[in-house]
Amino acid sequence: MNTRKLGGLEVSALGYGCMGLSSGYGDPTPDADAVAMIRAAFDRGVTLFDTAEAYGPFANETLVGEALAPVRDQVVIATKFGFDIDPATGARSGGLDSRPEHIKAVVEAMLKRLRTDRIDLLYQHSVDPAVPMEDVAGAVKDLIAAGKVLHFGLSEASLASIRRAHAVQPVTALQSEYSLWTRDVEHNGSLALCKELGIGFVPFSPLGAGFLTGKIDAATPLASNDFRAISPRFTADARAANMALVDLLKQIAQAKQATPAQVALAWLLAQKPWIVPIPGTTKLHRLEENLGAADLDLTPDDLAAIGDAAAKIDIQGARLPEAVLARTGR
Repeated sequence: MNTRKLGGLEVSALGYGCMGLSSGYGDPTPDADAVAMIRAAFDRGVTLFDTAEAYGPFANETLVGEALAPVRDQVVIATKFGFDIDPATGARSGGLDSRPEHIKAVVEAMLKRLRTDRIDLLYQHSVDPAVPMEDVAGAVKDLIAAGKVLHFGLSEASLASIRRAHAVQPVTALQSEYSLWTRDVEHNGSLALCKELGIGFVPFSPLGAGFLTGKIDAATPLASNDFRAISPRFTADARAANMALVDLLKQIAQAKQATPAQVALAWLLAQKPWIVPIPGTTKLHRLEENLGAADLDLTPDDLAAIGDAAAKIDIQGARLPEAVLARTGR
């Protein structure tokens, strides 16, 4: 697979989002199957693997550590801190905690779970309004000086937060939701600021939490422990209305002898050379389908047609529940 640069960090053009193996989309994948999926992604050219202490909590980092231990020096592991999680039980308070002493303690635990002596890319998972960004960036700078972290990232941070962090410790990557049905970063200044400062951009949910694959419709059942069951964008009415975007992707895909998922990912890849989507899946054939997007050539006319048509579709429902959006500031 071709590679791309996130700041000064070279990674595969498509990464692998590991979250869904442990949380978010219903029951977790059995450990052996999850490890096999991560290794299958590596075998097919993926070098960027995205996890977080909050996924599980802790379970996802443990899986990533086990799966990638044999190839540790050939991959980039990205993980995230920032939530208030009991280190003994994994219980979440629902709050945030980016105090410098907490960050440093969390990183020590991460290193053990990930079976490594350094974290390639460490993100703040969510900006903590109780802790000055300069203190957060300063703590990560200390960890970089100690060799325990190599690069600093932010997730769903405001422009002001990014600038304040970058002034203390250069930010390598910004992670936020971005896809054909969530295009906020095109208009809120995030992509423009990344270009200005030389920061790479990592879109999560690049397939709209599975909706843009065309495999979900208004009647598709969602488990009670699937976050989409409480997402405004995944109500039955919203899904029915939002099928217009899937229909567009299907039309383009048919003309390109591709799939809707491949078109959606190829469109993202074509937006900027420093964008690296991290689609996740628990199925091997979906992994191979997603990775095929890296070889799908969309012409400038294709991209213009897709973008213009998608912009005319009024996507129904907020991408996340109001309480979660309030915390992210988006």
